[in-house]
Amino acid sequence: MPGQFDKQKLYEEFAELVSIDSPSFGERAMADRLISKLTAMGFRVTEDNAGELIGGTAGNIYAFLKGNDSSKPAVLFSSHLDTVSPAVGKKALLHPDGKITSAGDTVLGADDAAGLVEILAGIRAALSSGEPRGDIELLIPAAEEVYTRGSKEFDFSRIKATAAFVLDMSGEVGSAAVQAPSLISFSAEVTGRAAHSGFAPEKGINALAAAAAAIAETPQGRLDENTTFNIGTLTGGEASNIVPEKCCLTGEARGFDHEAAVGAVKAFEALLREKAAGSGASVRFRSEAALRAYSISESDETVIRFQDSAKRIGITGALVSTHGGSDNHNIVLHGISGIVLSCGMFNVHSLAEYTTLEELAKGAALVREIILDRGGI
Repeated sequence: MPGQFDKQKLYEEFAELVSIDSPSFGERAMADRLISKLTAMGFRVTEDNAGELIGGTAGNIYAFLKGNDSSKPAVLFSSHLDTVSPAVGKKALLHPDGKITSAGDTVLGADDAAGLVEILAGIRAALSSGEPRGDIELLIPAAEEVYTRGSKEFDFSRIKATAAFVLDMSGEVGSAAVQAPSLISFSAEVTGRAAHSGFAPEKGINALAAAAAAIAETPQGRLDENTTFNIGTLTGGEASNIVPEKCCLTGEARGFDHEAAVGAVKAFEALLREKAAGSGASVRFRSEAALRAYSISESDETVIRFQDSAKRIGITGALVSTHGGSDNHNIVLHGISGIVLSCGMFNVHSLAEYTTLEELAKGAALVREIILDRGGI
């Protein structure tokens, strides 16, 4: 069934979208192009004011297309507008073996142009089949790559579907993530007292030393099978001959158990305050639950619909867990049963990112089958 798609047309649309600069908070051109495409396909398209709220150039795109069979359930697809840096001047290069890469000086942007192309092509195929289908809804958020900032501002009361499929995961088409973690981000500023390190070091309070003492005693990496913890940055000081008065650090915890992830951050905060107080320093600490963990049952209608659709086109339909974040976190948070589908992108967030024509065709075929929802195999 993937072979029924014109791979040259898939490549052309993919290359078209990749060529549009769409860094986070700068997705205006991509939003305009997609609005034009969806309107031409018959969708009723609107854009919210999320761009204004988050300081970007584009909001979240919502599109609705009425079904031709009211007995068929509505379905929601999602894929995001933005691309991680370096994202300016992207160009898709098609190789003889069907592999698609960038020129090597930018990311390719398959994250998430692959998802967008598969959704568009899959919908066109479903519509041209003339087969019975329910309503189709699309949510294409801005600023997904920045802790899903765009979709956090979306009015989810507009969504009619109870099943959502988010095309935004690495790997071969045929897997779906049914579990994803909470992500607790944090930052801390430690304030001590500056002094000349040669003439009067005893008058100083070393902020870096206090932070380093807490970091040294804090377990990092994989704390257990469900939780990870990381200190990502530590900066501070003014010169090698000055006792550093201030330092700042940032980090995150992720976990399938929300409270355990929160607990790991709180434990570090307590230790940091203890070490700082012991030397006379002070701490300003901030944390935020950027994403909240979810888990979708294997017996859920969304999962069954995915697996039945996958079987019909001869792919695995494997269910997995992911430690990554996506707009699906916000979708599930608002009571919609959502899963994240792999869409054939590889080595994402790097200059080695790539996809293939075969994966784009499989992804489009999967979208088509999910829409038509023929049931069983």
